[in-house]
Amino acid sequence: MPGKSRHNYRHLPAFILLVLAERPAHGGAIHSLLNKSLPHFQSDTGAVYRSLQHLETEASVTSVWDTTEAGPARKIYHITPSGWDRLDEWRQDMEKRMANLKYFLTTYRELKEKKN
Repeated sequence: MPGKSRHNYRHLPAFILLVLAERPAHGGAIHSLLNKSLPHFQSDTGAVYRSLQHLETEASVTSVWDTTEAGPARKIYHITPSGWDRLDEWRQDMEKRMANLKYFLTTYRELKEKKN
């Protein structure tokens, strides 16, 4: 079985943008939602925050400080029109990858059946 690699985070920005497309959220909430929603999510909060910083640098998200609740202020992230464009680019990329993966799985299954 292939080992873990730094590629575990390859699609993290796409999933973060998807969460923010549903509703604005702070980094901890995004991490929690991804843990809850994705069956094989393997990322720490630090990776989520690093991705959010990168997405903010490229103007895919914006943020505002929320001081309405007790405790420390939270940085709430919002997807931008550029973020929606980026999300569509991710969709196109994933559709291509899925087609390649489907080919692999179908071909493997056929070869395995012939062997047995």
